Amino acid sequence: MKIMFNKQDLSLPSATDPTLRIRIEGLSAGYAGHPVLHQLSAHIVKLTNTALVGPNGSGKSTLLGVLAGVIQPTAGELEHAGGRPPAFVPQRGAVGDTLPLTVRQTVEMGRWGERGPWRRLTRHDRTAVDTALERLGIADLAARQLGELSGGQRQRALIAQGLAQESDLLLLDEPTTGLDPEARERIAALLTELVADGVTVVHATHDLDAARSADACLLLREGRLVSQGHPEQLLTPSALAHVWQPA
Repeated sequence: MKIMFNKQDLSLPSATDPTLRIRIEGLSAGYAGHPVLHQLSAHIVKLTNTALVGPNGSGKSTLLGVLAGVIQPTAGELEHAGGRPPAFVPQRGAVGDTLPLTVRQTVEMGRWGERGPWRRLTRHDRTAVDTALERLGIADLAARQLGELSGGQRQRALIAQGLAQESDLLLLDEPTTGLDPEARERIAALLTELVADGVTVVHATHDLDAARSADACLLLREGRLVSQGHPEQLLTPSALAHVWQPA
């Protein structure tokens, strides 16, 4: 999939590079009267876990929204090398605790893109849901209400919803925020396992431990890319001090 807006001549890996899953060139985006991303150029390599790191207002969630197709760019070029739409898992707070949904019903919502919300699930749909529940280790919680779960269990249910979409690109917004250390470690290990299973993962995070466990990192500040590379090289005290210093 390729979306083009006022293409600019920026130095990036070739669009024909077979290792690329996403190529972003000169991308600008935002909301009505409020620009957020400014001529951002970056790339995401296939079968990697990439962390988007930066303070509040740096553009992490907006960039995820553009990659997911829910926010329209205003300029630049975005190329997806995959054949299926990305699976997008929003922050846990975006899904109400009081919704009368079981864990299984929550994961089944991941099939709505294929089936629609009112049509009966097919055998393939049910298999995809069962596989996602098993993969996330929550099959025994399938009949529980979503609001009854711990933060870590609820996050795994939402990630299972993303996996049920059977995409090779999983986008997650702050998947470890608000979790205890054990749950954060479990989610970080899970993301590594998903990459090994053939999924490209991109996640926005404030959790520097989670970012350091990723394969690659995009460091953002005020809607611009500060640097891109391996977390060990990017997440240094001096670099982080620069990114988090007041504007």
